[in-house]
Amino acid sequence: MKKLKKPKLTKRLSKPRVPAAVKQRLKRGKAAEEKVTEALQNVPRITNETVAEHREDVLSSARKYIYPLQHSKHRVVRISVALFVAVLVVFFVVCTVDLYKFQGTSGFIYGVTRVVPFPVAKAGSSWVSYESYLFELRRNMHYYHTQQQTDFSTKDGQDQLSSLKHQAMDQVIQDAYVKQLARKNHVSVSGQAVDNEVALLRSQNRLGSNDRVFKNVLNQFWGWSEDDFKRELRQQLLTQTVVAKLDAATDSRAQSALQQLQAGANFGTLASQMSDDSATRGTAGQYGSPLNQNDGNVAPQITAALFQLKPGQISTIINTGYTLEILKVLSAPSPGSVQAAHIQFTFKPITDYTKPLQAQHAAHQFIRLPS
Repeated sequence: MKKLKKPKLTKRLSKPRVPAAVKQRLKRGKAAEEKVTEALQNVPRITNETVAEHREDVLSSARKYIYPLQHSKHRVVRISVALFVAVLVVFFVVCTVDLYKFQGTSGFIYGVTRVVPFPVAKAGSSWVSYESYLFELRRNMHYYHTQQQTDFSTKDGQDQLSSLKHQAMDQVIQDAYVKQLARKNHVSVSGQAVDNEVALLRSQNRLGSNDRVFKNVLNQFWGWSEDDFKRELRQQLLTQTVVAKLDAATDSRAQSALQQLQAGANFGTLASQMSDDSATRGTAGQYGSPLNQNDGNVAPQITAALFQLKPGQISTIINTGYTLEILKVLSAPSPGSVQAAHIQFTFKPITDYTKPLQAQHAAHQFIRLPS
């Protein structure tokens, strides 16, 4: 029987096959390990002697990133500033052209003049603001447009507007000279004086029956707020105070008349001789009809003073702003009314004091008003 031959193992057992993805991961891990090892080997040894040197190396490495960033920021800032300046220049150019060439009166351009002090004239040493000119002009334009139905786009409307412009310019220039006279003579008007004047007018129902009516009337007739009204009133009171300070002759006449009355002179005779009121001088100073507490035909100061007197009493000198008055209550024909007489001394107009100042230091306008 033949023996079977044992087969020879001519080939070695093959190694297990490793997937390519695993090989790739192993390579990456080895590479990373080698890099870490190399980095650790290259880490410099820092001692007290070398710490300054290593600090400088770190900072110098960072500067190459910081400097470009700073440069970029500076460039953005420069561009932003340049754009802002350009817009500002264009804005000023447009506003200047609108004001001085086209003489705009819109609400926007008026708002600009309230922020930017554009001048419209120079009165002696005082600059006259464009805002004050527009304040005066716009309130008159508002009145004529809303109350007189004036159309300023028509020829007649343009003629009316031209007249209002001249009137507004004359007024603001005169106001500038009044302020110079006030400073020179140490005259001023306090906020309290303005409030007192408003309170007097309100107490006699001359500004409407309540706050709402008062504000509506201001807005309807003049396009004003209450602050605008007080601003105009302050200038009016300043003008009156300056005149009262400078017109010593009128004050002297009133003082003389009061002294004569206190010495026993007849009120009617003195009124016929000295009063500046031609309407009552021929009637011994007596008003044509009884006056009540809300009478709008006389100054509010006169009404307020009359109802503090009893029949037969004579007042002190009352300053109405435009006149000095000495009053006498003749009788009280009914509750809330009096029959009265007065001696009036009229102040000189403010132009008697501003015109010499203007002749000495002429005003110069920066816009050409239509003739």
